[in-house]
Amino acid sequence: MESKDQEVISLCQEFIRQQSYSGHENHMAQVLAQYMKTNGFDSVYTDKYGNVIGSIKGNRPGPKLLFDGHMDTVPVADTSEWTYPPFAAEIHDGNIYGRGTSDMKGALSAMAVGAKRFAQITGKDFAGEIFIAGVVHEECFEGVAAREISTYVQPDYVVIGEASQLNLKIGQRGRAEIIVETFGTSCHSANPEKGLNAVYQMAHVIEAIQTLIPPHHDILGNGILELTDIISSPYPGASVVPDYCRVTYDRRLLVGETKESVLQPLQELLQNMMKQDVSLKVQVSYSQGSEQCYTGNEIKAERFFPGWLYDTQEAFIQAAYQELRRDGFTPQITQYNFCTNGSHYAGEAHIKTLGLGPSRENLAHTVNEYISIEQLTKAVSCYTALMKALLK
Repeated sequence: MESKDQEVISLCQEFIRQQSYSGHENHMAQVLAQYMKTNGFDSVYTDKYGNVIGSIKGNRPGPKLLFDGHMDTVPVADTSEWTYPPFAAEIHDGNIYGRGTSDMKGALSAMAVGAKRFAQITGKDFAGEIFIAGVVHEECFEGVAAREISTYVQPDYVVIGEASQLNLKIGQRGRAEIIVETFGTSCHSANPEKGLNAVYQMAHVIEAIQTLIPPHHDILGNGILELTDIISSPYPGASVVPDYCRVTYDRRLLVGETKESVLQPLQELLQNMMKQDVSLKVQVSYSQGSEQCYTGNEIKAERFFPGWLYDTQEAFIQAAYQELRRDGFTPQITQYNFCTNGSHYAGEAHIKTLGLGPSRENLAHTVNEYISIEQLTKAVSCYTALMKALLK
């Protein structure tokens, strides 16, 4: 196996061996920062959330190109279910096995090696600056920690490294978490007529919400509105009529939808219901999330992550596509089926963004997660092609 391939394989393995659940990315961050410091990066910066951002400057002025790869992974529920240990990064049949191989430490290792290699090949005689960002808390908050990165870098282009089988991704549906709450009156369940059951109230609300039809987009598909959990209080309700009920909806967002436009049909529906039934007390809002970072700082946000989509003929998309083809790759131009940090870069900040990463989307979060070494090593070349295409 060629030594240039071994470098990215070894770095990926070292990343996998650092367990880095959301909020505990510190060891992974140290390995990434050390690689950057010992491999010619001009600066290495860690921000308040723990994002690690390394840069390599070209000899000529030009655009800033940011490669985004998150360091955190979802947890391993039961290690005994895995054929190979999830944090050993063992190689079998041409694949590296472990939590985070596909989602997305393989991509991040290819980005770091690709930046180093591009600087070596060009002798830094290129226009602009390359940034590699190891991002925290993506699994909890798509695009929230990324806000801090784009403020620091102010990129002209962003490459998201989520798995795409080395195809170009030019969009995705967004995601919102919507909370609906009903408020009743508690009493002893032996005398239910003396109270107002919040769950019965919620049952009518759920039925009414099912009549709402989310919008449709010809490319991204349907905007989903799906109930994902329901809880009453007090719980357990031993001989008590519940005075509170909360339902969570997963709302998949299309391009152009805003916080206001998404809630409006729900608000109008519930207002009409309360006019018709004066005993009904119901409200709708976005879920608020709060998590602790390994730096000790808190990261928090409303759970609303916009969708985004570019035209296939956009100049930067075509530049990337044509350069990849010149280097022998045959990418398709499609969209992600899940939410990414692109929700911030493209959806919120309107920075030109595309996605390209090694491995298959459906391996993320799975038992026996793996990445093929062929995809991993090809990703390095794909990323250097994107550097050639966009740093002009």
